[in-house]
Amino acid sequence: MMAPTVNGTMNVLKACSAMSVQKLIVVSSGTAITLNPNWPLDKLEDENCWSDKEFCKENEIWYALAKTEAEEMALEYAEKNGLHVITFCSGAVFGPLLQADVLNITTKFLRYIIKGGPDTINNKFWPIVDVRDVADALLLLYNKAGPYQRYICSEHQIDVKDLVDLMKSMYPSYNYADKLVDVDYKLGMNSDKLKNLGWKPRKLEETLVDSVESYETSGILNVEEEPCRVPYFYRMPPVLE
Repeated sequence: MMAPTVNGTMNVLKACSAMSVQKLIVVSSGTAITLNPNWPLDKLEDENCWSDKEFCKENEIWYALAKTEAEEMALEYAEKNGLHVITFCSGAVFGPLLQADVLNITTKFLRYIIKGGPDTINNKFWPIVDVRDVADALLLLYNKAGPYQRYICSEHQIDVKDLVDLMKSMYPSYNYADKLVDVDYKLGMNSDKLKNLGWKPRKLEETLVDSVESYETSGILNVEEEPCRVPYFYRMPPVLE
């Protein structure tokens, strides 16, 4: 996990410098922001918040550690070498599918929410964004953002129980996940910096409707698995305190 993320990012940065690339957006992750136990629980994380690397190591959250180290390295390299780099951290990305042959982790998670199964889910407070709003944000940053800047892209904050209840009110015929355990850990992010640049995300209900319609059209809600499983990242047990 670590070597491809960190070394791969450095290879791209060096290639951009060698080819005199004018501007580069490094797509990081919300996990490079939200895993910081020292951040006040009553305050949404902003671009000044970084995931605690020792916390990630202790809890073996290697994806978050890799993303954090790669993003830090990218910004340091950019400032040292005069490369126009912007880093981009999104929440869980929902929305219409481009393809259904290989599903990403957030699509698998929302599918599990809809279909249900044997796994227990952390009832965390999750940041969510529409994939189309991610695309809009990337284009906006490419055209307007200054160098060595970091931006959060996540409009909606909701815990899993409330997400399940909202989905049930919209599509009552599905089974839905019913094994939820409350954890005192929130992953909420503030996108005001991106909004101030002109980003205008859509409503959560629109994202969910278009997600479900896309899933139904693609057939991924009809695929019979024994049983449907939730991605490991979203399962119990929670990270260590």
